Amino acid sequence: QVQLVESGGGLVQAGGSLRLSCAASGRTFSSYAMGWFRQAPGKEREFVVAISWGGGSTYYADSVKGRFTISRDNAKNTVYLQMNSLKLEDTAVYYCAAASRGWAAITTTHYNYWGQGTQVTVSS
Repeated sequence: QVQLVESGGGLVQAGGSLRLSCAASGRTFSSYAMGWFRQAPGKEREFVVAISWGGGSTYYADSVKGRFTISRDNAKNTVYLQMNSLKLEDTAVYYCAAASRGWAAITTTHYNYWGQGTQVTVSS
């Protein structure tokens, strides 16, 4: 069982930056692929970025490439999402997810565990 707790969300002006963190419980964190997804009001949950168990593979949604960076610290059981040059359309609840199959993937069904989400609001 893995529990995930996101933090770092908040209100930021367009063009600004935020760093989200996702702290995971459990001794097997280093074997899990991790992903970030987001869901805006009235929309389906969408893939943002994912990282493989060892950090060697990452995948980014086209909408965030060049602006967002995922990283992980397996010693701290934490994955990070650095978000720069934020846009109004980045406003959403951001969810952290963990997959026991350790390769990164973009589909929600790949992930076994989910956090409760953290709100990111970008204002003009």
